[in-house]
Amino acid sequence: MRKLLIIFILALTTVVSAVAVNAPEWEEVTAPAVATAQTIDRDSELDIVVRDGYIYLWSDKTVTVKLFSILGQQISSRTLKPGMHRIKLSSRGIYILRAGTLTRRITL
Repeated sequence: MRKLLIIFILALTTVVSAVAVNAPEWEEVTAPAVATAQTIDRDSELDIVVRDGYIYLWSDKTVTVKLFSILGQQISSRTLKPGMHRIKLSSRGIYILRAGTLTRRITL
């Protein structure tokens, strides 16, 4: 019984680490998103732009960003500093982006 439990724990940690390695991450970028990109939202706090499989987010203050699949699975959660950030998503689809109090549907 003890061996079975150890095998289960090792298998579980392997799966969790594999998922964490493949999870997309936000990265800070210095160049602004191209003006021809599809602007999702533009207000006094945030700009959200989608282009070439990336979601670009510009904020003038620190913001907590959560990204979900359309099924509600959390893909990413991170607190971003002011500036331009982007995340590359490997598959096309519909996503839900929550940045601070703003919630938007993103289609890639």
